Amino acid sequence: MTMQQLTKPVHILLADDDEDDRFLTREAFRQHFPVTEMNVVEDGEELMEFLRRTGRYASSTHSLPELILLDLNMPRKDGREALQEIKADRDLRHIPVVILTTSDATIDIDNSYLWGANSFITKPASFKKLMDFTQTIGEYWFKVVKMSGRN
Repeated sequence: MTMQQLTKPVHILLADDDEDDRFLTREAFRQHFPVTEMNVVEDGEELMEFLRRTGRYASSTHSLPELILLDLNMPRKDGREALQEIKADRDLRHIPVVILTTSDATIDIDNSYLWGANSFITKPASFKKLMDFTQTIGEYWFKVVKMSGRN
């Protein structure tokens, strides 16, 4: 599948504090889905500012993302706190959140689902596996699943 088969470009928001992980994830999505709009934020505070259009994003006119890729271990506000905030907010809870983290701890997996995550994925160890992940996640969320038209 390529993005040209979709009816419109897809907007993904990636929240990850690791610069290399952000770069590799963007590149992997870009290779499979070249017209994907991917915004990146570095921590949970910035994530919530982006979603609520506050702080540095107060004058922004961006649309809400159709998918959030969320790392759990970030400074200031971690992904656990951000996930709970997103799913408690009636204006944001419809956005699918995929946890993409280095953790494979049972407690992180269990709590992520308890707090409303739609998927939990441990970050792939190689770029090839990351490429496979991005293709699979893109096909699932943007071709198979019926997405909300709330934006």
